[in-house]
Amino acid sequence: MSRIGLSTSAVYPESTAHAFGYAASLGYDAVEVMVIDALSQSISAVTQLSEHHDIPISAVHAPCLLFTQRVWGTEPWGKLERSAEMAKAVGAEVVVVHPPFRWQKDYARDFVNGIAALEESTGIAFAVENMYPWRASSKRGMEMYLPGWDPSAESYANTTIDLSHAAIAHDDPIAMADRLGSRLRHIHLTDGTGNAKDEHLVPGRGTTGAAEFLRHIAAAGFRGEIVVEISTRKAASRQERETDLRESLEFAREHFSSQLGPSLRGTSDRREG
Repeated sequence: MSRIGLSTSAVYPESTAHAFGYAASLGYDAVEVMVIDALSQSISAVTQLSEHHDIPISAVHAPCLLFTQRVWGTEPWGKLERSAEMAKAVGAEVVVVHPPFRWQKDYARDFVNGIAALEESTGIAFAVENMYPWRASSKRGMEMYLPGWDPSAESYANTTIDLSHAAIAHDDPIAMADRLGSRLRHIHLTDGTGNAKDEHLVPGRGTTGAAEFLRHIAAAGFRGEIVVEISTRKAASRQERETDLRESLEFAREHFSSQLGPSLRGTSDRREG
């Protein structure tokens, strides 16, 4: 049965500690730790948060964003090794990673084989995430990732679909899921409207067909992790942020569990209660 988790990035500008609090109080099944702030970089700190709130950690998101280029050093393979170390220590089976930026040529040169080697040596699934062409609102997109932004074009054993990224790329996430098949390991549940911004909307507030996507992967037998990764940075209050997080969780459970068999749906209902 897939768990519905909360990304710690979804509560920004509040901290990783606050994310665990929201997840526990709202009834999320797990937390995905995005490695950004000091707390999220500490294995002992996230372990203590997980134990204190009695909520497991489903995944670690490696620090591969533009603004985390210096988190855990500047050597990209070292960042992934440290991410795997954290995942093992906290009981997570997945590390989420973005493909290299085009200027990271040495890193990108053997990225596909390097990811496979890391999975073999660590026993952790490195779920490579779909990205998107960079573009201004009215201009043609530029390829900013190597070997490419679409993980279905490569031989990765494990992958992540992010619905906001699919919206920017004008890519159909259902078609991508079908291309990936059993290699789809992880979902970043969010939404977008197809403009050039990475919006990370509450699912259902965009145009990616998030409900149809959840129903489709459930019917196809998806049993990986589903993680709410929305942006609440513009929330006017803590209450508004909590409302968005609750709505996202309810959306996920409604549309994913609607395609499950009665026994699995009952499991989800008992957990929610």
